[in-house]
Amino acid sequence: MLKKLSFTNQLENLIHHPEKHTYLLAVSGGADSMVLASLFQELRMSSQDTGYNFQVAHINYKLRGNDSDWDQKVVQDFCEKNHIKFHLYEVSEKDRKPENSIQLWARELRYRFFKDIQKKENLKYLVTAHHLNDQLETFLINLSKASGIKGLSGIPSHDNHILRPLLNFSKKEIYQFAEQHHIEFREDLSNKKSDYLRNKIRNEIVPKLLETNDHFLDNFKKSSLYLNQAKDFVQKQIENIENSLTLFNKTHKILSKEKLDQESDFVKFEILKKYGFNQEDEIPKIFKAENNRSFFSKEYQLIVNRNELIFVERNKEAEIQTEIPLIDHFDFSEHQINMDIRDAIENIEEINKSFEWYFDAKKLHFPLRLRKQQDGDEFYPAGFSGKKKVSKFFRDEKLSILAKQKIWILTDSHNSVLGVLPFRQDKRYARDEKTKWSLKIFNETKNEI
Repeated sequence: MLKKLSFTNQLENLIHHPEKHTYLLAVSGGADSMVLASLFQELRMSSQDTGYNFQVAHINYKLRGNDSDWDQKVVQDFCEKNHIKFHLYEVSEKDRKPENSIQLWARELRYRFFKDIQKKENLKYLVTAHHLNDQLETFLINLSKASGIKGLSGIPSHDNHILRPLLNFSKKEIYQFAEQHHIEFREDLSNKKSDYLRNKIRNEIVPKLLETNDHFLDNFKKSSLYLNQAKDFVQKQIENIENSLTLFNKTHKILSKEKLDQESDFVKFEILKKYGFNQEDEIPKIFKAENNRSFFSKEYQLIVNRNELIFVERNKEAEIQTEIPLIDHFDFSEHQINMDIRDAIENIEEINKSFEWYFDAKKLHFPLRLRKQQDGDEFYPAGFSGKKKVSKFFRDEKLSILAKQKIWILTDSHNSVLGVLPFRQDKRYARDEKTKWSLKIFNETKNEI
């Protein structure tokens, strides 16, 4: 039964000392959210100090004409009567309402609105009025999508600073509470239409399930609890397995490809899914891929490096410059010009090996620059006979694919390769006994790669 005490117990199960925190309540005007707001108001009124500090946010989507405005009025009047700070977002033409996917658009809009308020008002938790019937609907939706144990576990009661303290209470209990306490609310008649999957499940499937067993919802609540416990157990086991496969975990994660390949398809999927590789048909391709093959998710680049799987965050890679100006011209009034690359370039961490290169300035075409390797790059490395492709030079040096990504190529205005930092310069442009004007490019760092 939903009562003030049982609601308080739910809050205390979600967070310690709930009276000491700050909240933003998402209130639509429906029975569930108006009951949520009323319960918080009761807690605030009965608090001995200034506990249960909360504010209310409402969105008028302008989808149902006057009904949308009446929803807003109910919420706004409640806040004014109880001296609660009220935040309103009214949808307008600038929001570009889509013709389809209205639900997804509305969800993204409201959570963006809520997050902005939380940041501005310094409110720690967002509280929504999801209840047990919502949980059952979500379970059935995810069951139809084959979403796995996480999807079947349903809506989390506490997730990423979002609290859902009504999840253990049924829609019937919420309506009873509203009636007993004379709480004004609005019915969204559009929910009676079965034009969306959730509405179809709510209006046509759930009522038939509830008819099969008087204790159906209570039994479902217990099953949901078991599923969540099973999910938590499985996640801990997956973490233990991943830790046992981890070869390196400092600047990026490296897993043993051989050991992971020996695990079940379920374990492979659960581990790779954490990095955004959640397409089942893609996983076999990863383990069959040739060396240096890359796969991309939204946030990660996965590199197959011999018997390793290397995960590199893509946002970090995107920040790396691909071209750096080095020297515009040479002053031929000077006999020799010295350039320490670390004096010329800020925030270049990839070149961490000492070297000294001397060039004949008359042989160079200015300006000079540093850039990343390009297809077809070739040079005549000092100490070697003949010409070599830069890609083959990398292979001969046995550089990992990550090391290759950090290498800079020194080039001139004709895009000729003058050297591969910090390994070899091109001997064609090197200083010799006939040189009158020399350019010294060096790095004093003593740390080896």
